[in-house]
Amino acid sequence: MLTAGNDAKLLSFSKPMILALTYPRAVRIPGGFVFFAGSSTTCCALRAVELDEASESSDDRDYAESKQRMERFVSLGQLGKALETSNSMGYSPGKPTVYDYNALMYRYLKSRDVVLEELIGVYHGMKSFGPAPNALTFNTLLNGMLSLGHLKSACFIAREMWECGFLPSFSCLLKLLKKSLGLGSLADALEVFELMLQCEYNPTKPTLRSLISILCKRGMVQEAHQVVSALFDRGCVCCIYSCNQIVWALCKSGQSYIALELLYWLKKRGIHPNVCSYTALVYGFSREGSWEEAFQCLDVMKHDGCEANVITYTVIIKFLCDNERIEEALALLSKMVKEGCRPDLYTYNIILRELCHLDMDVSDVFQMINEKVLSPDPYTYSALAGGLSKFGKVRIAFNLLSDAISTGCSLDVCAYNIYLLCLCRTNKSMEALSALEDMIRGGVVPNNVSFNTILSGFCNEDRIDEALENFYRFKWIGNGPDVISFNTILSAACRRRKSAMVRRVLDLMECEGIKLDAVGSTCLIEYYCESGKFSESFKIWKSMICNGPRPTIVTLNVLLDKLCKNKLLATAHRIFCSISHGILPDITSYNILLNAYVEEKNYAMTGKLLMDMHQQKLNPDVVTYGTVIKQLCEEGRISAALQLRNQMMKNGLTPSIAIYNTILAAMFRRGKFSDAIALLTTMVKEGREPSEITLRILNRTMSKGCMKRFPKVAKVLEFAFSDHHESKCH
Repeated sequence: MLTAGNDAKLLSFSKPMILALTYPRAVRIPGGFVFFAGSSTTCCALRAVELDEASESSDDRDYAESKQRMERFVSLGQLGKALETSNSMGYSPGKPTVYDYNALMYRYLKSRDVVLEELIGVYHGMKSFGPAPNALTFNTLLNGMLSLGHLKSACFIAREMWECGFLPSFSCLLKLLKKSLGLGSLADALEVFELMLQCEYNPTKPTLRSLISILCKRGMVQEAHQVVSALFDRGCVCCIYSCNQIVWALCKSGQSYIALELLYWLKKRGIHPNVCSYTALVYGFSREGSWEEAFQCLDVMKHDGCEANVITYTVIIKFLCDNERIEEALALLSKMVKEGCRPDLYTYNIILRELCHLDMDVSDVFQMINEKVLSPDPYTYSALAGGLSKFGKVRIAFNLLSDAISTGCSLDVCAYNIYLLCLCRTNKSMEALSALEDMIRGGVVPNNVSFNTILSGFCNEDRIDEALENFYRFKWIGNGPDVISFNTILSAACRRRKSAMVRRVLDLMECEGIKLDAVGSTCLIEYYCESGKFSESFKIWKSMICNGPRPTIVTLNVLLDKLCKNKLLATAHRIFCSISHGILPDITSYNILLNAYVEEKNYAMTGKLLMDMHQQKLNPDVVTYGTVIKQLCEEGRISAALQLRNQMMKNGLTPSIAIYNTILAAMFRRGKFSDAIALLTTMVKEGREPSEITLRILNRTMSKGCMKRFPKVAKVLEFAFSDHHESKCH
């Protein structure tokens, strides 16, 4: 907006012509303007005044001729010469008039070469020295600046018009509001809206919806609410369609209860919520996990005679599925069908995706789709194949997508990416590469996920050189390969300890301006540890702490694990206890140290770690129990080990075969053969198949000949050993 604060900038051209504060000599023209000698501008008025006695006399011209010359100059965009001519009118009494200046402005705005500063300068000159602007002056300037797209100047003139006692027209202000909204100039739009209210104008409903929409999209929900409140205070009733945008914005920002209050406030003023209003509430409450309120909204809708539509039901079904509440989602699906609301393919796709993710039967939903004569779309295939591949049913997912492609079904890039993933998971990276080329020929544009999937496939097959070759060959889109692309090859090179390849990838990342992230840095830490270059690992670790990227819990656990396995337990414990990295150890961190201290038979430290775990409120997992049971067995406390096994089962954890093997080995070492047989029997009852380690323990015990004193036990062990051998052969 143009205000007194920035007049200086706007008058940078006209100040020498009109105000000229820095020049001492001045000549007053009868028309009202004061010009100062010595000014240098594109305007020729000063020079004309300075030389008017020597060159031309206004007595030689009459008013009509001067006016015609002025109009001719200004039509050509020569405002300076036009002003020079208008000044010559000043020797005629009362000339030039405000209408002369209005005509000058009008014709100048019609010309193609309009200099905004010159025009504003003329206005300020009229305002300061006369003739005073009238309503036509303001309307001419306002319409002209609107046509030229100078919104801030137009806002300034509109405000000046109001402050000078003239009423801007509704059409001009509405046009200015629309243009401000169209250009996204929200500050100007709000200023114009405020001026419209002062002029007792109300914006049209479409314009009001546009204003509220932009405010909500910019996160200015409170300002949008104030707009509606201001109109209500003036007796202007806003439609529910305008208010729904505020309701949706509140619900999307986690303020569903405030949205509910707003709807009640509107209802008291005679504005009744519609299906869109209630759907917004259902969305907000479902998103926030307030399921009781979400379902109550459905009941209130029905009570108010507002039937929920497919969007309303699909919204709540989606959030139920996102929270793995599939049974409730299926019940709601049945309810909407009974109430005559027909689910669309999008609704079924959401259900299908969640059923696949939970490894549940999808045949009933597929039957519903067929009964409704709905054709599966790319999202349907993506939902099915994605869920199947997640649970390891890669072959089924591959066959599904392969059949879809062969029958000419239209698949999107997401479905194709799953297809490429299925190929790569079955070590068919070359086929995946061919499928990528077919996909491009079919008009589907691959994305970075497509390329990274194939790179990962080659790396998993230990074909890192081919992965790097394809890395160079791919026609990357957008900004080129991302950090995941580099991490894919870098992690494979680190796992294979290919130092030259590691160096090559790091150089390539530096060349491309890609910085290492936490994943890449963790790979390098592991690589240097396994290569025995711990000093390099510590450099990366310290760099991550000081300069970023911030280490993750995975980074910490990788470093702890490698240090413990290389008998650097003291260093590992020091890093574990350090708070400089700002990472809270998790149960895996404790398990790594616990196992290392048990290996060193430092049972005092294991006790301290277990106490610390309890204080940190970390629940022990199967690995934790297994480590402590191992310690108890080494101490010969087999009864305590068995009690701990029972305790973990009470806590909902299933003992692993490794735990049973640890206890069995301890029992045999202590000669507790009957207890060992009882434990083997328990294993069988619990469905625990003996592993190769179990059989080695049994075989070692049998070979020592110590079982001759216990023939019945020996017979049972021989039977168990032979039975497992036969089942393995079959």
